Amino acid sequence: MAPQDESVRLLDLCMIGLGCAMFAFGLVFFNIANHLADGGISGITLILRALFGIDPAYSTILINVPLILIGWRFLGRQSLIYTIYGTIMLSLFLWIWQRVPFVIQLHGDLLLSALGAGIIGGFGSGLLYRYGGTTGGTDIIARIFERFRGVPMGRTLLYLDVVVLLISLVYIDVQHMAYTLIYSYIFARIVNFTQEGAYAARGVIIVSPKHQEIADDIMARLERGVSLIDGEGGYSHQARKLLYVVVAPSELHRLRQIIAHHDDKAFVSIINVNEALGEGFSFQVPKKGWLGKLKH
Repeated sequence: MAPQDESVRLLDLCMIGLGCAMFAFGLVFFNIANHLADGGISGITLILRALFGIDPAYSTILINVPLILIGWRFLGRQSLIYTIYGTIMLSLFLWIWQRVPFVIQLHGDLLLSALGAGIIGGFGSGLLYRYGGTTGGTDIIARIFERFRGVPMGRTLLYLDVVVLLISLVYIDVQHMAYTLIYSYIFARIVNFTQEGAYAARGVIIVSPKHQEIADDIMARLERGVSLIDGEGGYSHQARKLLYVVVAPSELHRLRQIIAHHDDKAFVSIINVNEALGEGFSFQVPKKGWLGKLKH
């Protein structure tokens, strides 16, 4: 079997850069300008800025470096490069936007601020995820827990966001926290819309004469189970095999690459999955290495 192409593509880098620019724009001109908090690593950088005056452009790098070092062995070559690139681009644009003499006049309207932050930041993040990128941070933690403890990414990200938002009450009041929650909801919806469901599971049906090669590659590289279903062509009445696999949305990009590598003319149907039960989603996955020592 030929090795899967994990080369870095210019289009991916351009779109990841654009996504970082948009997310950073929303964070600077809506969140920071109107004292709205955020979840995840971005929320931690805002806490450090409020309490110690540390520029988020610098703290983003400082926080993500150890997380990337922890997660590099589980990301794969392309994912690692895209994560490092996304982290650098986010820090760069945070640095740039904070030094641009530009103000969005909302006359203190926190609802408009929450809407603007959610729409622009959500679209930027969705674009980033859609092209296989991340900005490191809690995404790495969530991927590790999903892969080795069977905890869905969405659940881990939600828990981490809740913790960060609660800590954010040390520098914002309850009113601003209420509008931050509105922002977070809009942000999540826009990310879902842009990235076709950022954290919900996806069921994928694949029809291809190279079904076995594709199945082997999925199981080897994504570590997801694949079902072979007997099918028949409605017109030709020829027997054929259908592949069915359920993946996390963060894996869709790599799954598309695997399929295209073996058969760029394969028929692929992606289905929304409201709930996925079983190994890798709700059951504990096999323990590996030092992460197997982690406790619930």
